[in-house]
Amino acid sequence: MWDQHMHCMFSGDSDADPVLMINSAINKGLDGICFTDHLDYDYKEEPGLFDLDIAAYEKRIKRLAIVLKEKGCPINIHWGIEIGLQPHITDKNNEVAKKYPFDLVIGSSHVVNGIDPYYPAFYKGKTEHEAYTEYFESILDNLHSGADFDVYGHKNKYYSYERYADIIDAILKEIISQGKGIELNTAGFKYGLGHPNPTEDVLKRYHELGGEIIKLDPSPNSTHVNVFEMAGIDPKKVEENTKLINDLINSMKE
Repeated sequence: MWDQHMHCMFSGDSDADPVLMINSAINKGLDGICFTDHLDYDYKEEPGLFDLDIAAYEKRIKRLAIVLKEKGCPINIHWGIEIGLQPHITDKNNEVAKKYPFDLVIGSSHVVNGIDPYYPAFYKGKTEHEAYTEYFESILDNLHSGADFDVYGHKNKYYSYERYADIIDAILKEIISQGKGIELNTAGFKYGLGHPNPTEDVLKRYHELGGEIIKLDPSPNSTHVNVFEMAGIDPKKVEENTKLINDLINSMKE
């Protein structure tokens, strides 16, 4: 198993030492990892926070990968990026994606119409339905902008598929038509919600529509193959939750 969503000290939201992250991944038995530090241009909440020093980031991770491979490192170390998508900066983002030889480019919805939906300001004066609809519509706008990425990430909103089926289907169809994939994020287990994100209904619908590419993100910024133990969940539930994810992925292959 790989962890392909990891942020180290070059990312504005992390101060983690990549060496320690690699050691942790080795100790947990991972087959490989991919660093995907954040790049978010025009992030108005904290301007400049995610202006990634890509050259320094590349030099550090690639040097580590070479040195550790020479020393017999048992796992693969890849170098990627998580780009915050917004339609008006698509060209700028695409220049980065084309300029550097990333192993993986995650395109994520961190900002909706200039506001990060992580913060309460995004929801002010809106009904739940209005907020979610705006969020989903922004994903479609990003997909229609010509953004260059491999998998769409950070659809980290917990919602009823049935209530938003039409627009979710439109998103999934567009992702599939572009030959891109989605991220399966298991952080919902960490927070006691009992479901991955996207939820099982959305994943099954993705498969029904012809989707085949799924990147497993064990947990935000984790280096732990067993994300349930890492999250402090009752060990008795670890096997149950791990089986749930494995069964879900396997059912989509049938």
